[in-house]
Amino acid sequence: MASGFFAILDDIGALMDDVAVTTKVAATKTTAILGDDLAVNAEKATGFLSSRELPVLWSITKGSLVNKLIIVPIALLLSVFFPLGVKIALVLGGFYLAYEGVEKIIEYLFHRSKAAHQVIKESEQNDTGAEKAKIKSAITTDFILSIEIVIIALGSVTGKSLVIQGITVSVVAFLATIGVYGIVAIIVRMDDAGYKLIKRSRNKGFFLIVGVLLVKSLPVIIKLLGVVGTIALVLVSGGIFAHNIEYLHHLLPNLPSIVREFMLGLVAGLIVVAIITGGKKTFSLIKG
Repeated sequence: MASGFFAILDDIGALMDDVAVTTKVAATKTTAILGDDLAVNAEKATGFLSSRELPVLWSITKGSLVNKLIIVPIALLLSVFFPLGVKIALVLGGFYLAYEGVEKIIEYLFHRSKAAHQVIKESEQNDTGAEKAKIKSAITTDFILSIEIVIIALGSVTGKSLVIQGITVSVVAFLATIGVYGIVAIIVRMDDAGYKLIKRSRNKGFFLIVGVLLVKSLPVIIKLLGVVGTIALVLVSGGIFAHNIEYLHHLLPNLPSIVREFMLGLVAGLIVVAIITGGKKTFSLIKG
């Protein structure tokens, strides 16, 4: 009886060792997409009143965890019974990310008719609605990026048992959410930390310098994250197309991969924007 118990413990220990190794490999392979995920979600989680930043971020984090709970079992089932479904889901998600990125670029280039302070005042007047809309948008974008993270992690454990695949992908998905949104929380609270240091410094010394640096750095970081997040959306979408559509994978081989993927994402985004804009105008004409 005792020998049977210890044999079970040995099996569990061996399983955990395998999971530790596969998790390390999967985490390494998802590093690039996690960087894009951080840039995109940090941009999505900023722009709220200071008192609402952490509650909003917590809402997005909970949504992200729910996304993972939905995606992981579906991805495992698809990989076993319908592998092509994984690629189809990725490509559709790529079109969504491309649309979001290109729409932001078009908005910045052609529709900046209002001053920044006017936009802020308007959003404050309808704070609840604007907040809910941004949370929903952030969770939707997280869903697409989560699919990419889960699929990459799953691809790194191909050939392993279903148990190891499930545990490895679940661990990577959980760590991705906690890691990304933990860093985002630190970023959005930089100014509060800075003000506390300034208050503690009594307007002199090292704490004052650090506090002022934190306060002044936050707006720059947020703007930078907005730019990086938009570029990341287009790049991630282009990467999805390049890695999952055979023809595009071999298209323009002499171009650096980052340039090729950005071009693919940009073209896909423009196509989706044109279709949606044309659809809206057609619907308006029919309705009118």
